[in-house]
Amino acid sequence: MSQAEEHQLKTPASVAADPEAIEILRMWWSNKEPVMAIKPAFNDPAMFGRMLAYAATHMAHGYKVRHGMDERAAYNQILGGMSEALKAQNVQTVAETGDQTGSAQ
Repeated sequence: MSQAEEHQLKTPASVAADPEAIEILRMWWSNKEPVMAIKPAFNDPAMFGRMLAYAATHMAHGYKVRHGMDERAAYNQILGGMSEALKAQNVQTVAETGDQTGSAQ
């Protein structure tokens, strides 16, 4: 998988400098669906919920910076998308067999 430089995500310096940092989630949009690698690293699943809330807030800010959107409107659209996905109740977990690219833990 190769991406243009502008689309590559960089590890933040604060994370690279933290020997106790844990990568919890990687997500891609592939073949018209979300694909992810996850690690349930927290003892309390509610912490993952808090991380998703933080991610929604930061992503809304990203839409403001990159696309000039109103940050609150972007946030509300993100929450709306989450609500639609949760209400649909049509998500299936499918584990891929084997590690296709080598582990990046």
